[in-house]
Amino acid sequence: MATLHIEHPISDFATWKAAFDRFADMRRQSGVLAERIQQPVDDSRYVVVDLDFAGTAEAERFLTFLRERVWSSPDSSPALAGTPQTRILEPADAGRSLT
Repeated sequence: MATLHIEHPISDFATWKAAFDRFADMRRQSGVLAERIQQPVDDSRYVVVDLDFAGTAEAERFLTFLRERVWSSPDSSPALAGTPQTRILEPADAGRSLT
């Protein structure tokens, strides 16, 4: 299991959410198993998104799609107000050393 963790500022949540929803089919086709959208309790102009995939390869491919096709186009990401910060995460007990 791998999680693509994304966070960034937005200009308006409703506009951002509508754009996010337009890519629901692409997320499904790309292997997203679950998604979570959260916002800081003290900042309505910031979103945190976690997208779960079966493995890191799927997460990396989808991150490339986001960078090249979504975030690079104001029409595809109309409420994006800054550069997204991303990380691909795995469970800490995924059999690898933490040292």
